[in-house]
Amino acid sequence: MRAVTDHNPNVLLVDAVRRLERYGLRADISISLRSGGGLLITPGNIESDQLTAEEVVFIARDGGIKGRGQPARDWAVHQAIYVAHADVQAVVHVQSTYATALACLERPLPAFHHRVAVAGGDSVPCVPYQMPGSPGLSKAVADGLARRHACLIAHDGLVATGTSLVHAISIAIEIEFLCRSYLAALAVGEPPRLERAEIAQVLEQLRTYSRARWA
Repeated sequence: MRAVTDHNPNVLLVDAVRRLERYGLRADISISLRSGGGLLITPGNIESDQLTAEEVVFIARDGGIKGRGQPARDWAVHQAIYVAHADVQAVVHVQSTYATALACLERPLPAFHHRVAVAGGDSVPCVPYQMPGSPGLSKAVADGLARRHACLIAHDGLVATGTSLVHAISIAIEIEFLCRSYLAALAVGEPPRLERAEIAQVLEQLRTYSRARWA
C-alpha cells in the first residue's frame, strides 16, 4: 500500500475535483489526501474553473491550518477518518444527485447488485444525521466507515475512501451509479438482495484484484 507520491499532490487534488465533475458529481465536492502528519484538502467556496493548486490547504493533526485558501467546511470529517482508519490515504465527500437522494431517504444502499461490494461489504451504510461541522458528525462518519470504503450521511451525501486518490474517486463514481440504479429499481418495487455468501465471493475477487491495482 502506498500514498500518491508520483506528482504534486496539490495538483492531483485539483484534477480530482474536475474529474468528478466530468462524471456529474458536481455538488459541494471536498477531497483530501493524507500528508505529512496531517492532510491536504481542497478549499471551500471556490468554483472548480477558478481552483488552483495554490488554494489547496494543509491541516495538521492538531488542527493547525496552512495555505492560501480556506479549507472545505467538512475538513474535521476528513481528519476524523484519517485518525480512525490508518489504511485510508484519500477521502472524497460529495453531495451528488443520486447518493444524496438515497441519503435523504435515510436508507442504506443494500446488496441489490454485486458491485455494491466495492464499498467493502454487503451494503453502503447510512449514518444518522448530525449537525454539519459537529464532533458528532465526524465520529458518526468515522464509525460508519468501519469495514467499509464508503458510507452515506443522512440528509447530506456520500463519503468514499481509498488506499489512493484514484481508488477513492473510483468508489465514489461507482456508488453514485449504483444509487441511481437502485432508485430506478425502487420505482418498480424493492429489488431482491444477493445472499451474504454471494457477496463474500465477490469480496474475495475484489481483494485479489485490489492488491494488484491499488497496492
